[in-house]
Amino acid sequence: MKRMFILVAVVLFLTGSLFADEAILIDFSVLGADILANQDGEPTQNSRTLMDFRNVAGQGYTPDQYAVMKTSLALPNWEVSLSSSSRTVENIGNSYVRSSASQQWGSVMGVRIHYPLGPNYSKAWIRPPFEIPAFEPQANIDEDGNIEPADGDGITGPSRFEAPTGDDGRIDPTQPAYGVVKNVGTIKSVEVNAYGLNFPHGLSIILIDSQGNEKTYFMGYLNYEGWKPLRWNNPQYISEVRNRELRIYPLYPFSTPFVKFGGFILHRDADAIGGDFISYFKDVKLIYDRAVADPDRDINDEAIWHIIYDRETQKKTYEMERFGKNQVLRYLEEQKRAKEDAFTPTPTPDSN
Repeated sequence: MKRMFILVAVVLFLTGSLFADEAILIDFSVLGADILANQDGEPTQNSRTLMDFRNVAGQGYTPDQYAVMKTSLALPNWEVSLSSSSRTVENIGNSYVRSSASQQWGSVMGVRIHYPLGPNYSKAWIRPPFEIPAFEPQANIDEDGNIEPADGDGITGPSRFEAPTGDDGRIDPTQPAYGVVKNVGTIKSVEVNAYGLNFPHGLSIILIDSQGNEKTYFMGYLNYEGWKPLRWNNPQYISEVRNRELRIYPLYPFSTPFVKFGGFILHRDADAIGGDFISYFKDVKLIYDRAVADPDRDINDEAIWHIIYDRETQKKTYEMERFGKNQVLRYLEEQKRAKEDAFTPTPTPDSN
């Protein structure tokens, strides 16, 4: 009986490892703002990825303050942070993300970073405005940003930030996810489609696994002109199955891991040019082994025990509380900010 169990486990492992899957982890061309227009009539949020933080913000806020507790992965919302030695007023004020028009892709992520002018090594992190949730129920969102739950609980079906899968459990490699890919085993390759302007700066990608661990993958340098796919290949990936070390691992809750997009890191060496740096990004893709060959088992463990869901919900609640408070503080700071650009002219004395 024990031999039969081992044989079945090995067969499942081999079946899942023969063919690696491909998926678009995140596509920045679909993160344009399309709802919640501002006073100038320009949309400010992305409807597919809109999140409402009012439910966890607590009491004591005004309706105007509650109204700003909504955010999304719309590109202008992404945050740029610099190394501590680079955080001057000028560098912070001139480092941000914008949605940029592209003749080839429609729209892409545009990044401007202002590095120190001196010969200092510096890093810049480009992160989403909130940690992308792995389990988020599907929702219907109108133009006013009202969120109504749709069919599905985010546990047994695809969540709002992942690409749908087919009947065979595989993701259509042409359909983008919004930052989450599930059932990821060993990652074989990571690719980013990046636009270079001959800057000698390095690019890394941050991925977050189902245990909350951040892993950084160095993709290469942006010292070229135009669009180019930068690729990281796993040096420890063994394509030949017979050469792999075969082990039996516990299944649930370890057999359904996922990967989240955590952001970019841009490295500027001390001997490289300082000041303004510009680059653009289209998407991030993965090639990976599936963690489970056939995810459609007799019992849906996660639907019963909610172990992974509860862990992710706790993280999401903390993130929502933190972000909701920060949004209110930013709103209050905007209300206090000086709006005048020049002094009011002193009236001339009456000649009479």
